[in-house]
Amino acid sequence: MKIWEFAKVKGSKIKVDNWMSDTMGLVDGGCVYSTLFKHPEQGPKDYEIILSMFPQENYRTLTHVTMYLDDVPGSSAQAADFLAKKEINILNSISLNGISDTVIVWKLMADLNFAGEGEMLVDAFNSLKAKGDTSVSKIRRIDVKPAEIGRLFKSGYSSNGKQEIRRGYPMTITDGCIDVSEQYGDILGDIDGKNTLITIDADSWIMSLTIFKPDTSLVKVGITIPDCPGGITQMLNVIAGWNVNLISVFSKIKVCYQSMYLELFMDIGKSKMSADDIKKALPEEMAKLNGVYELVEFAVMN
Repeated sequence: MKIWEFAKVKGSKIKVDNWMSDTMGLVDGGCVYSTLFKHPEQGPKDYEIILSMFPQENYRTLTHVTMYLDDVPGSSAQAADFLAKKEINILNSISLNGISDTVIVWKLMADLNFAGEGEMLVDAFNSLKAKGDTSVSKIRRIDVKPAEIGRLFKSGYSSNGKQEIRRGYPMTITDGCIDVSEQYGDILGDIDGKNTLITIDADSWIMSLTIFKPDTSLVKVGITIPDCPGGITQMLNVIAGWNVNLISVFSKIKVCYQSMYLELFMDIGKSKMSADDIKKALPEEMAKLNGVYELVEFAVMN
């Protein structure tokens, strides 16, 4: 599943595509909590804003709960009642039918009463199930794991070198846009027209807005390549030889075992080749590769 998209900043507003906002449950008039990070000097990324539906102080008790239910009337109500009696607050959630149509999988982000309560929740369920208690008769299994959202907000530098700069108060989403000027305008400065990478973590209900450095030059390339072992490798080796930094790679099958579509977003800011040079060189280099390669799309994003 593709979990990112690119957008241009308009003034100080960043527009989130509908498919992303729908996936994340972001609605106009809703509030999100934000934190601004600064990326290291090396690399194309400059600043990053992490958005979450939940306050940072709740991160220690946020937990992923997955409930497997019989696909029968009343199973979801029974599952919700089981959690309610434990005084566990259901936050964002999504349910789907299993392929066999005999089970419902309900994935929840829940706020527990205290960190570590997840194991007690599973133990309580297993105990009731072993006794044949009718209060859990329609629930097959419960899995629990910590959300670990807090790993993004450790003090100082995180493991990938990002530094937390500021935590903001809740932002309101208006017309599908996030306006970053009021809380971070003094740090970000003039970002009008800059490219932004929007990434979502659907499991943790987190969204990332990444603003690139001024010397970044983004190019989007779409290529039809053979669907065979080594097909992607050959293409990426060509790109690597030009000192191009890949921002994202996305591939999808067109005809199974015959052809696939490869989409690349890359930063050519530190390459000795211009966008025109690369656009001209790509077909020439692809003609030397094993199999049929075809340049379908080439777009300069700056």
